[in-house]
Amino acid sequence: MTLNPALITSSYAAVEPHGTAVTKYFYAHLFAHHPGVRPLFAQHMEEQEDRLWNALGGLVANLEDTGTVVRILQGLGARHAGYGALPEHFPAVGASLIAALAHFAGDAWTPETEASWAALYETVTAVMTDAMAAAEPKAS
Repeated sequence: MTLNPALITSSYAAVEPHGTAVTKYFYAHLFAHHPGVRPLFAQHMEEQEDRLWNALGGLVANLEDTGTVVRILQGLGARHAGYGALPEHFPAVGASLIAALAHFAGDAWTPETEASWAALYETVTAVMTDAMAAAEPKAS
């Protein structure tokens, strides 16, 4: 899979006007298809929806700045380790993210766009998983 920043940016521009409706859809999809992850989240999701929306926007805005993206993802990975997230949760999250983006992108969503987002998500997963592993307390 090849990450195409232009496709990421243009599809996000199509999704962006929908704001946190995208993250509401994402969480509804995630919890419907993977109910086992629901206990990892607060009962009221508004703040979490806002955080996810801001993180997604930050990722897209800094897509060409690898150092910034890696720092953002490392911070997210370390925090997610503290929430009880596990590497095996990433495929479910990725599937729900792709579903939400595809739902709101309309004609901006193509097979190439999906492949580009999937490639980006592979990078997100790798960096966050490494950060989660580094954040785990070491046995003494």
